[in-house]
Amino acid sequence: MGTLKQFKLPDVGEGLTEGEILQWLVAVGDTVTVNQPLCEVETAKAAVELPSPYAGTVTALLHEAGDTVDVGTPIITIDVGGPDAAGVGAGDGAAEPAAGLIGGAAPGGRTAVLVGYGPRNTEARRRPRRAVHAAPAPTPGADYGSGGQDRPPLLATAPDVTTKPVRHGGLEVGRQAEAHAASVDAAPSRAAEQGRRRPRPLAKPPVRKLAKDLGVDLTALTGSGDGGVITRADVQQAAGAPASGTELRPAPAATAGEQRIPVKGVRKHTAAAMVASAFTAPHVTEFLTVDVTRMVKLRSRIAARPEFAGVKVSPLLFAAKALLLAAARHPMVNSSWDEAAQEIVVHGQVNLGIAAATPRGLVVPNVKDAGRLSLAELAGALAQLTETARAGRTAPEDMTGGTMTITNVGVFGVDTGTPILNPGESAILAFGAIREMPWVHKGKVRPRQVTQLALSFDHRIIDGELGSRFLADVGALLSDPGTALAF
Repeated sequence: MGTLKQFKLPDVGEGLTEGEILQWLVAVGDTVTVNQPLCEVETAKAAVELPSPYAGTVTALLHEAGDTVDVGTPIITIDVGGPDAAGVGAGDGAAEPAAGLIGGAAPGGRTAVLVGYGPRNTEARRRPRRAVHAAPAPTPGADYGSGGQDRPPLLATAPDVTTKPVRHGGLEVGRQAEAHAASVDAAPSRAAEQGRRRPRPLAKPPVRKLAKDLGVDLTALTGSGDGGVITRADVQQAAGAPASGTELRPAPAATAGEQRIPVKGVRKHTAAAMVASAFTAPHVTEFLTVDVTRMVKLRSRIAARPEFAGVKVSPLLFAAKALLLAAARHPMVNSSWDEAAQEIVVHGQVNLGIAAATPRGLVVPNVKDAGRLSLAELAGALAQLTETARAGRTAPEDMTGGTMTITNVGVFGVDTGTPILNPGESAILAFGAIREMPWVHKGKVRPRQVTQLALSFDHRIIDGELGSRFLADVGALLSDPGTALAF
């Protein structure tokens, strides 16, 4: 038998503790290469693909799609072949990953955790699927990579350390997760149990998640899809009117029409961050109503310039530029409170965060050193940032290190609000909807384009005078963009 190695869920961000497996990109029996994506994982900050640190054959998937797994927990076992001398990657003296692999050194002194950090040595390919019979019971006393009889058994953290048949592509594929035999008599009993296990039901990851949320046992259902695949309709029918013999997992009692949504991933992180911010930093919010008619006219002229071809020139772009110019004039606004050191950290650059609503919840990626960008460069950066965020592909480094944030509530037709600070930041600007309203202009009431700004700030760092001056400067730049020449 070759060497079995377990791949543990890495920390793909900064200090993350868990991740949800959205879908597996490989199956038991597949041949994988170094850096080939194994699965897609959603963390509290983004959805990423995890590449394989090993080349070999997949012998076990230790968690189902939809499971939430702690960082450091084994998620897959790969047979890398060759003599069994390096253990199973559980910290027992196994060889360190090569450069470019997860946990190994990457160019520039970084640690490789995502696809693309290291070299791709070979092309990814899969071998033709074939029927695999249940693996024979391990020989008593044999060492299968656990490091010796005095070490914990192989795959001790797997949910099931016997071979579970899995139906994949119309064939029975054995999900192998071998363990040390407790005794000579234990091996035959495990092998005999193989034949009594039911095949793993055929269903796509979203259907499995739906079944888990509704408390439906997929093994008790007969799929109505092609090839016996269980569909959403099958699950919903079983949940609403279970047929005789259909087992339902216990679910929390709910009233008619009530829905229960698990709090995890981005939503869980956002909730924790907002609670921590709201009850740590003393918030103050100030409001300002601004005539932005000149800015709206300038927007039309700017959008027609050749350097802005193919780039969205939105009112948010001008709000972001105004905030950056005002921050340069009032650097204390771009600060953080260091509780441990009892110091105020004034940042040397503005990493501008843009709150983006995504299907997975609210995320706030940021543009690094946004103040150095021209208006056209800033427009491109904002467009790319929001598009990537809504697709759930924001890189972890883009989710950390923000120093100030804008939330554009105006795109939803909302006038204003009282935004909560991102943890570690001292100011956040809410940019409201632009509406045509009656406004006194040059002594007469005229229809003008008007918006409302709301600035929330940490009162430990920013007092009322500084907050008011900063907000007034942002408003002045939006009301008369020519004011920027005086900054």
